[in-house]
Amino acid sequence: MGDEVYVGRAAADAALDHGWLLGHFKDPPDPRHSEALEIKWGVHPRGDERARWVRGEERTALLVLISGRFRMRFGGRDVLLEHQGDYVVWGPGVDHSWCAEEESVVLTVRWPSVPGYRAAPLG
Repeated sequence: MGDEVYVGRAAADAALDHGWLLGHFKDPPDPRHSEALEIKWGVHPRGDERARWVRGEERTALLVLISGRFRMRFGGRDVLLEHQGDYVVWGPGVDHSWCAEEESVVLTVRWPSVPGYRAAPLG
């Protein structure tokens, strides 16, 4: 198989790059390199929550629940994803956070893939 094809396992590959499987942060010529979009396989233990709210988002995102129970927070509105395949989409300018109410697996797609959005460590 040539360099233009990549075969992987989401759980194993996600562990190598904070859950992200595809995006600008993969080095070319890796077929997972993309400036068009980013894909994340998120595995979250019960009670896991985002350390800080995302503010000033410039991208559009789609989050799909694979398993578990996952709450997305959007300012004054919460969205509970509790059935496999439940999903939510939000656009640029929408501040958000999340919390895993049960052990959860979610697939996130964001576009475009923009450098510089890694959350700063707490401290």
